[in-house]
Amino acid sequence: MDRLSEWFPYPEFRPNQREMLSFAAETARDGGIALIDAPTGSGKSSVVSALLSEANGRKVIVAVRTISQLSTFIRELALVRKMQPSLTFSYLVGKGSMCPLGGEGDPYRRCEGVKAFSSSLMRERAYKGSLVPAEDRVIQDQIRRMDRDHPLLCPYYIRSRTFVKGDEESGLRLAPSHAIRNKAERVKKEAIPPEDLVSFCGGLCPYETMMQAARGADVLICNFHHLFNDEIRDQLYTALDVEPKDVLLLIDEAHNCGDVVTGIQSVVLEDRHLEAAMTELSHLSRTMKDVNAVRQVVPNIVRFMEALQRSEKGEDWFDPSIFHRMVIGGTLYRGLEEIVADLSKITERILEKNKNAGVYKESAIERLTGFMYRVYRAGADPTFLTLYRSSEGRVELEVQNIDPGEKMQTIGQAHWGCVLISGTLSPLDAYRKYYFGDLPVRTLSLPNSFPRENRLIVCAKDVTTAFRMRRNKENTARIVAYIKTFARVRGNLAVYFPSYQILNTYADACGGRINGKQVYVEPREASEATAALREFISLPERGRAGILFAVCGGKWSEGLDYRGEMLRGAMVVGLPLAPYTSVRRMVIEYYVHKFGREGEFISYTLPAINRALQALGRVLRTPEDSGVLVLAEERFLEPAVSTGLPPWMQEETERCDLERFRTLVKRWS
Repeated sequence: MDRLSEWFPYPEFRPNQREMLSFAAETARDGGIALIDAPTGSGKSSVVSALLSEANGRKVIVAVRTISQLSTFIRELALVRKMQPSLTFSYLVGKGSMCPLGGEGDPYRRCEGVKAFSSSLMRERAYKGSLVPAEDRVIQDQIRRMDRDHPLLCPYYIRSRTFVKGDEESGLRLAPSHAIRNKAERVKKEAIPPEDLVSFCGGLCPYETMMQAARGADVLICNFHHLFNDEIRDQLYTALDVEPKDVLLLIDEAHNCGDVVTGIQSVVLEDRHLEAAMTELSHLSRTMKDVNAVRQVVPNIVRFMEALQRSEKGEDWFDPSIFHRMVIGGTLYRGLEEIVADLSKITERILEKNKNAGVYKESAIERLTGFMYRVYRAGADPTFLTLYRSSEGRVELEVQNIDPGEKMQTIGQAHWGCVLISGTLSPLDAYRKYYFGDLPVRTLSLPNSFPRENRLIVCAKDVTTAFRMRRNKENTARIVAYIKTFARVRGNLAVYFPSYQILNTYADACGGRINGKQVYVEPREASEATAALREFISLPERGRAGILFAVCGGKWSEGLDYRGEMLRGAMVVGLPLAPYTSVRRMVIEYYVHKFGREGEFISYTLPAINRALQALGRVLRTPEDSGVLVLAEERFLEPAVSTGLPPWMQEETERCDLERFRTLVKRWS
């Protein structure tokens, strides 16, 4: 038996799966970066077993985007452990969903604040002979008396710590309590679902339990922010006592990396932040000499934003050099760098003051500092774009990061091995350039392993949502006819549109019921969307069927698993390109400068194709599923777009007009 088979937890490999796992195992053994494009059903989660087979003492870290993906890897690793009983694994879930303490503000900041206060008090009591903080009466009395909305102490953390005596030189040492060590061992050896962890931990800190388990585990599963946020990643690796060069990294749903990385590095500034900043500065004006100089700056930013209100554009670029001149005008500053330096000092003072008061919200000055720093960077760094949005007399400014490449390259090179997997990572060469530039990257693309006879893939050659045809009545009527013909397919169906505006146009044209199926239109409010979706997916159980009208890239198009009868067909109406604004044009120009002619495809067309593929990917989740996939847009047949589709889709897609489509649908109705 080879090493891979020793770690593979199933009786046999799926079609093409062994090739994929051998490819990943080679990366784990030899190091480097690898991209794997593997359709649904390829068995991608087993890549973790391939990495373990060649880990050679290295820690495996799996980065996922959602709780459902985290649960998938927990189940996978539980099966691997049946093959390898000594395997241990843990996971980290965001403190926002796990912290039982309560209180206002950012949960991470709150956690660090109460841990610092708790540790200080525990150490003070320990030097008076109380080595078990959870049993100390003084500590317990302070916990009972504290303000629950602004906590300064954490009873869950306190119960998770104890003091041990070292030698004369080291003195007392704060260490994990016996109770939390026991819980952590169980977490490493049992597949405890995340939703059960808080109750499993009892009165102990769930996050400390996860971290204690993670330190000694062979595999750690965490979310994207643990990996892509520099500060969080550095803290995590320090806590794990591990260097990136000793880590095998697996990134799931890798098509999302770009948006996550650029989102973390972007910041928005609104007028309410400036109002709050002035209030915070006024409270500090008597105690900090730098405050009054900064107070002169804020009104200048307000005037800059007021001038933008006269713009007729809803979104556009603003020149950072003009912003620079307006902001320093009439102040004591010579440049943005000096302003950022003073703001940073003030931010540190506010952070300390708020921590002492048990306040853990982001201060307005902190946001202003981050914004000003990025504007300063934007003056010389083209990966940061300064823009504004104007609506109903209100303006917001944003410094938007537009290129994840530098961050992705840093992460990829820092780790021994880095494997990125996704079901929609086509074309691989475009993603390779987008994320890693000229770095050496190995790539693998797998065919669809599900039975071909279980699916129909068609692309309409006689309709489009291109702007030039939006008001064409014949084109609109044909799209409505495509939707109504599609509605004849048995079972639950979904139709996805490029935008809410286009969705509403066709929802009005099609009415509340199509072919006897109730239409569920995606609402903008998340709470309403959840309730409507729950009702929709329950229809087959009651012998009924409906049809979703949703937006590509919206609440109902990604990360949802519609198995079996929950969804038997999906149609994408139009090519879901982002609106072609002046800001979008600047982004395209940046990538054209970076990659040449391919730059426009990478920055503009590729994200649209991925949104379409994600929508279609809600269907055919298991080998037994059957369904119909429709691209109702002639642009998908153009070489510049069609080459972005997975090879198996390019091969199988049938070009059709409306009459041919009606004929093809008969088999599935």
